[in-house]
Amino acid sequence: MTVSLFLMQLLNGVQFGVLLFLMAAGLTLVFGIMSFINLAHGSLYMLGAYFAAVVFAHTGSFVLGLIVAGVGLFLVGAIADRCGLSELHKRSHLDQVLATFGIVMFCNELVRMIWGPSPLFMDVPGALSDAIPLLGMNYPAYRMAIIIAGIVVALLLYLLIERTRLGMLIRAGASNRVMVSALGVNIGWLNTFVFALGAGLAGIAGAMVGPILSIQPGMGEPVLILTLVVIVIGGIGSVRGAFLGALVVGVVDTLGRTVLPFWLRQIFDPTVAATMGPAFASILVYVLMAVILAFKPDGLFPVRKR
Repeated sequence: MTVSLFLMQLLNGVQFGVLLFLMAAGLTLVFGIMSFINLAHGSLYMLGAYFAAVVFAHTGSFVLGLIVAGVGLFLVGAIADRCGLSELHKRSHLDQVLATFGIVMFCNELVRMIWGPSPLFMDVPGALSDAIPLLGMNYPAYRMAIIIAGIVVALLLYLLIERTRLGMLIRAGASNRVMVSALGVNIGWLNTFVFALGAGLAGIAGAMVGPILSIQPGMGEPVLILTLVVIVIGGIGSVRGAFLGALVVGVVDTLGRTVLPFWLRQIFDPTVAATMGPAFASILVYVLMAVILAFKPDGLFPVRKR
């Protein structure tokens, strides 16, 4: 494996990590503030991809599709929380898991009914269809745009959480929601905003992945599993932990699927390596999670409860 190929895969890992962060940021806040386990978060990601694909197909504007996906899923999240999901906040985690798993199945069947079982595809925006020279190689401009856009979103989210009064309330709610409610803050509407914000970020992630992956029913479940790994590694309720955890998981997962099989071929018979490589790569992230939790049971940047 050449240095250029390794660097390209490393950047691919960062790009994947950025998308995971967009998913994990909202989910970790929802779990940290509301203690609400939302297995339907991956379905919001899927709906964002479908919204963007439909708008792109009718207008040819990727930017408009991205806006519709983000704003549309923000509204969907707010409406869903006020119209029923808020009642689940008071229930046990088992009830939340069962209810949101039902929502996952409902959303999968809904998109099949509306758009059919066949995958949808989005073209890469024309302005980003070329490659850019970088470190002696040509890297796809669209993937670099995802990295830049994700970092910008992470910076804006940091400013919201750390530098605004609303962010102060969100952080306080993650630390002690009972005290925040006692101080006169409408914790219900705060919960709704956080849930809608997470849904909007998931919608943006779905829209951004549209030109890279096929858009199909059930596409949210695999990424949801990795998102849960991210928030466990980073620390539940921590946006900073979600960002670092997402980058670590994205890089480890990508390099594990590309570099590890190459190394195994240098040691074992190519046939054996072809079988072992994908198997080892698929568990590498979970081994990493187990090692981190062995030393940091609350994650890398846990939110301190007071």
